[in-house]
Amino acid sequence: MIDSQASAMQRVLLLGGTTEASRLAQALAAAHVDAVFSYAGRTDAPVAQPLPTRVGGFGGVAGLCEYLLAERITHVVDATHPFAAQMSRHAIEACGTLGLPLLALERPPWQPLPGDRWQHVPDLDSAVAALPAEPARVFLAIGRQHVQPFLDAGRHWFLLRLVDPGLSLPAERGAVVVDRGPFTLANDRALLERHGITHVVAKNAGGQGAQAKLEAARVLGCPVILIDRPAIPLRPTAGTVAQALQWLGVAQVDAGVHAATDRGV
Repeated sequence: MIDSQASAMQRVLLLGGTTEASRLAQALAAAHVDAVFSYAGRTDAPVAQPLPTRVGGFGGVAGLCEYLLAERITHVVDATHPFAAQMSRHAIEACGTLGLPLLALERPPWQPLPGDRWQHVPDLDSAVAALPAEPARVFLAIGRQHVQPFLDAGRHWFLLRLVDPGLSLPAERGAVVVDRGPFTLANDRALLERHGITHVVAKNAGGQGAQAKLEAARVLGCPVILIDRPAIPLRPTAGTVAQALQWLGVAQVDAGVHAATDRGV
């Protein structure tokens, strides 16, 4: 049951960027919880949210503290992308400084299955170094912000799948597909086969919307260079929207809407 008095005193800052964040936003709106949805604004056409929304950074820890105080935020839920480490660290520090409760809504990382040919690497530079010596055709599933170091490697052809148009590659260096998840095994297998992909590079983001590329790589026998998540200081975590609602003391209400898709990166 909802403690109506406690619920009325709550004002939640939801740091978004994932499918789970959108689902939690829907649940909070359906339960009439006072909440603000915040996201970084790297996508030109983000999924519309049912909560008041702000876009962009806060100006570091100090700026986030100012915002939390000015907006009278009582609870913070960090449902950012698992690789948005700076925002997560800032949230930990700001909430610690102000004594605000913080919960991370964190999807579990992908785990290998029989037939997977995964090479784990700690960061993007290591992923570039792990590319084969001979020219390869690489599905580079890491988003658009960190493409250049791979292009600078010089000898490979890259397939990029992006949410937004605007980035192009010379035909001899690669191709760009504009699409939004969730993706399916059949479609991703066809994509890899159509472009003759020999290797996959991906971030271990977890979730179901973007795992099809790993399933397709398994079926086709393609090696996968998988970038491990950055280290985040310990913090309370939840693995599901239901657990996050329980932490907030909010009963789940059927929102009657479909969950938003993730970016598939």
